[in-house]
Amino acid sequence: MGLVLVESFPVGPLGCNFSLVADEESKEALLVDPGDDLDAVLECVARNGLKPVALLHTHAHFDHIGVSARLSSITGAPILLHEKDVPLYENLRMQGSFFGMELDAPGTVHRFVSHGDRIACGKSALEVVHTPGHTPGSVCFHLAGEGTAKPVLFSGDTLFRRSIGRTDLWGGSLPEILASIRERLFTLPGDVLVLPGHGDTTTVAEEARLNPFAGSRAVPLV
Repeated sequence: MGLVLVESFPVGPLGCNFSLVADEESKEALLVDPGDDLDAVLECVARNGLKPVALLHTHAHFDHIGVSARLSSITGAPILLHEKDVPLYENLRMQGSFFGMELDAPGTVHRFVSHGDRIACGKSALEVVHTPGHTPGSVCFHLAGEGTAKPVLFSGDTLFRRSIGRTDLWGGSLPEILASIRERLFTLPGDVLVLPGHGDTTTVAEEARLNPFAGSRAVPLV
């Protein structure tokens, strides 16, 4: 059967989409963007009877990574992040303070991921796609889908339904995010389900055609 998307739902005040991916045979699980709601994430994992083997982060903004230190301590699952987002990660508490939130100190990043890496879970893996632009270390995770499992792209804050991620924050770049989307995401099969960091799902084909910023009908911005 391979890896499947078990659940996905928004967590925290900014509605970050947390996703639980698992190998049904081994019961191993990958937690994508656990956000800042520890209880909701732990309840979801327990309800499905799964064992976390890694915490994956599309980038290091606080709403995607706020409880990762405690979650790693409780579950033993390592924290994975792209190295170029370390400056953001190290300033996690300062990020939270801008929103009046007191966050835990960031935990140890156990492994830095790079473009093309495969994150193993059971007998399958998610592929890392480096997509700088929203932040320097933004990545997406591609679940190719095996058998009847639907292919999924966890696009973080790079690609949204009919939108793209902000580029006016630290490390953002409009030319980079557009290149990332067009050259690395829109080259994936059109039927891939896009599950963004916030908001509703879409597909690669829909966004390649209809996205007003990066799609084929977009007015050139850069």
